Amino acid sequence: MIQLLQFVFLKSRRLMVLTLIAAGLSGLFNAGIIAMVNAVLEDKGGPLQWLVGGFVLLAVGRIATNVFAQGVLARFAQRCTAELRRDLVCKIMAVPLSQLERIGAPRLMATLTEDVANVTQALLLIPGFAVNLAILGAGGLYLGYLSPSVLVTMVLFIAVGAFIYRVLIARGFKHLTAARDEEDALFRHFRALTEGIKELKLHRSRRRAYFEDGVVPTTGAYADRNIAAEMCFIVAQNWSHLLFFTLVGLILFLLPRVQYVDPHAMTGYIVTTLYLMGPLSGVLGGLSVFSRASVALAKIQQLGLTLASARAADETAIDAPVPAKQAFERLELVDITHSYHREQDDNHFVLGPVNLAFRPGELVFLVGGNGSGKSTLAKLITGLYPPEAGDIRVNGKSVTNENRDDYRQLFSAVFADFYLFEQLLGLHDPSLDKQAQGYLAQLQLGHKVRISDGRFSTTQLSQGQRKRLALLTAYLEDRPFYLFDEWASDQDPVFKDVFYTQLLPELKKRGKAVVVITHDDRYFWVADRVIKLDYGKIYPMTADDEKVFKLSSADEAGASAWAKAEAARA
Repeated sequence: MIQLLQFVFLKSRRLMVLTLIAAGLSGLFNAGIIAMVNAVLEDKGGPLQWLVGGFVLLAVGRIATNVFAQGVLARFAQRCTAELRRDLVCKIMAVPLSQLERIGAPRLMATLTEDVANVTQALLLIPGFAVNLAILGAGGLYLGYLSPSVLVTMVLFIAVGAFIYRVLIARGFKHLTAARDEEDALFRHFRALTEGIKELKLHRSRRRAYFEDGVVPTTGAYADRNIAAEMCFIVAQNWSHLLFFTLVGLILFLLPRVQYVDPHAMTGYIVTTLYLMGPLSGVLGGLSVFSRASVALAKIQQLGLTLASARAADETAIDAPVPAKQAFERLELVDITHSYHREQDDNHFVLGPVNLAFRPGELVFLVGGNGSGKSTLAKLITGLYPPEAGDIRVNGKSVTNENRDDYRQLFSAVFADFYLFEQLLGLHDPSLDKQAQGYLAQLQLGHKVRISDGRFSTTQLSQGQRKRLALLTAYLEDRPFYLFDEWASDQDPVFKDVFYTQLLPELKKRGKAVVVITHDDRYFWVADRVIKLDYGKIYPMTADDEKVFKLSSADEAGASAWAKAEAARA
């Protein structure tokens, strides 16, 4: 609760003060209503018109201050939620890719959705919580006015109840923290469901194991933790009610035996005490929501700190100016290395040292077996991974953390795990739609997709067709360096031929540097160079490889000769 209030005060101290003032006035109006009800019951309230007028003024004041407090804080809560999400999105985009991969998409999604939603829900409860506290305070003062001894007894009961309530709440808080950890695991299962649904449908045993060994225990653990937390809160809340009923019983049955109590005063004690039970329930019920929000806020702040510390290593500001088109003459990789842990190997896989150079108007194929490090090298070339050692130079100038994002603007890429946006974001050419329609025809998609105001009419296409739209986006970016990671793997034979024999040579003619990760040895003759990567090392081609590579056609004899040369070298 304290952590949440500190967060709100840091965001808007003035707004919080206004809300608390309005809530305090609302509580005073409530106390006034209680006093007036008691006065009427005791038949000493004065003329009827004064009573009616006073009651109306108190009721209107109570409602107006409550509406003001809730309305102002509702707007603040929604704006604060939007700001939280924007801040997290900006930090996520600014963090190095390798760091995001270690954090994991499930944790990011859980924070952006569930955690922020829990904080919002708690913020919306603050006005009602403050009003109920004010009612309890004002009602207590009025009860003290009626009888100081009754007030002292009530305070003692509340103190004992608060202590036990605190113990129960602390237990509930621990369960909520554990439940939040289970929620991260739950999001991982949800991601597996949405991204692996085809594999689950094709394999009955896998489907059963996914459900019984993954979803069932995780959802069960998540539910058990939440149930345990809620039971703590329920027991705590009903414990307070028990104390209140005990207090009412003492006032009704014990107090008259200890001292004389006027019947009208007794009515006032009982009415006031019973009236305060509702606000007390509201306060105690709100504490469980605030506990969830505190856990969520801790997760948000923890992720924010993690992202902030990672951002320092690779600054990618969302509001950084778009650099002017850079002249590109030569890209060099000088002794670069990168290591990472592979699931199938207890040791770290080391890529490099790699020494390569690329020039405009050059078409390079990057080949190698699965796990050889091709995709990692692609991310190093494009600046998505910083090298652990070595140097990347553009036109003789080293790429550093300070200029790495500017360096990335040289590239257009379609990765194997590409994402296709529904519109051409970041492209503002007035003739964009016309250019896009021309490319759609060239990519044989004109009959399926239309472009209007930079937005695709549909992206519900086959994987191969979606890759063509990603290629279209890359074409429109018109950058000096293009990289394609297994782009042709999802294409039919006809369009695969179009890609290698028409589209790639066209990019080369336009003076683009092009790197293609591929296994299609039938088309190696198209490339100016073929770079072979094996277990993280670059292997030069032999003289026989060069002869095969220089074949001027992609006939079966050429493909066979290349395959034989590869087999001999292996």
